[in-house]
Amino acid sequence: MAGKRGKGQAFNILVVGQAGRLEYEAALFAASLHAAAPDYPGRVVVAEPQPGPLWPGETRMSEPVRDLLAELDVEILPFESRHFGARYPHGNKIEALFALPPNQPFLFLDTDTLVLDDPARVPIDFDRPSASLRREGTWPKIELYGPGYEEIWGSLYTRFGLDFDSSKDLSQPVEYWQRYLYFNAGFFYYRCPHAFGRRFLEFALSIQGDPPPSLVCQSLDPWLDQVALPLVIHSLGGGRDALEPGWLDGRTTCHYRTLPLLYARESDGVVEVLERVTAPNRVKKVLKEYEPFRHMIYHKRGHKARALFDRSDLPRKEQGIRNRLRDAGLWER
Repeated sequence: MAGKRGKGQAFNILVVGQAGRLEYEAALFAASLHAAAPDYPGRVVVAEPQPGPLWPGETRMSEPVRDLLAELDVEILPFESRHFGARYPHGNKIEALFALPPNQPFLFLDTDTLVLDDPARVPIDFDRPSASLRREGTWPKIELYGPGYEEIWGSLYTRFGLDFDSSKDLSQPVEYWQRYLYFNAGFFYYRCPHAFGRRFLEFALSIQGDPPPSLVCQSLDPWLDQVALPLVIHSLGGGRDALEPGWLDGRTTCHYRTLPLLYARESDGVVEVLERVTAPNRVKKVLKEYEPFRHMIYHKRGHKARALFDRSDLPRKEQGIRNRLRDAGLWER
């Protein structure tokens, strides 16, 4: 899937890395990007939350990971957690945006992303933000006799003075989750990280600190970022149709979530990329220090997980895949 870099646009790519699982996912991400696009023209940044009142303990990545990232032409930029930290780690993806320079287009990717081809080729219109549509209807959870999708989402659009009706997919029925703008936050992009970050932070803090009454039955942990994200994108003139399908979360990137899920459901091509980019010794000696990577990739437990599933007939819900992997003792993260 990799090859010489074609014509395309340069933009900053951002992921988050910190001590523990995320640093090894960041190393795998960087190895896959370097293999797919060795001459990528933009900056590649791993944003690292610093220790502080909201992140007790050591958050900085280990020296072997830092050295490998440097070898792979990745910058590490620190950022301070001022609002979320350990109590809501997903807030990293909001606060990390301010580590990037303003007024330069960016693509944020969750750290558990494998790059399959050159991102510079993706025809992103950075004036029209969007995010990942590879998602399930995880929020809100509609309770019997409680508010429905119309009331819950409508109250949020009203909170921020946004036009609710123009956000809807009218081809979907009323009170069906796909009628309402909803994304996975595994990727998103815009022309300026600070403008996007300020709006994201404003909306997330408002929802978290003073949720509308219609959210009384709803959990915001871990869903806060995915509740605020469609509101941010809609407010900035983007939407579900801003990027031609099939590029991100498709032929250019794979948001694998966990390696057991990758082996269970992704194509043979994705597995080939994973195993090729993790084979070089300089990568292997770092990644094998993380037990789930060591087991799934280097001890070949991933192939045992893959043998449990028919890719043409996967369980309809991701939870069904997870349950089968757990029953076989092959769920690791």
